Amino acid sequence: MSKYDRSAGEAKFQEVYGSELGALPAAGTSPFIDYMLETLFGGVWQDPAFSVRERRLLLIGVLAAQGEESPLGIQLRCALNRGELKREQLQPLVTFLTQYVGYPRGSRLLRLVGELTAPK
Repeated sequence: MSKYDRSAGEAKFQEVYGSELGALPAAGTSPFIDYMLETLFGGVWQDPAFSVRERRLLLIGVLAAQGEESPLGIQLRCALNRGELKREQLQPLVTFLTQYVGYPRGSRLLRLVGELTAPK
């Protein structure tokens, strides 16, 4: 039994992602999801040391460095939807991160940002 609370984890998950990732499975149907909700969102994301925005920016940097485009797109969309980043901050973010993650990953980040900001 985890020392963390799944319901607190579910609430934090919804705060962080909203409906971006769809509905969560019921408790007990996925041990992986249960564990993630209890420990990551019921514990780590609950720590008051960083705000959701600060954690998201850290996560964006990590994902950019790893070249993880799909989760990076999710984080960028959520940051925009939650008002944690403004559209006009995306290009400076690309420029800054490219200096640390390298130009090949930076160019993929630039493409991803272009897709997110393209008129629909």
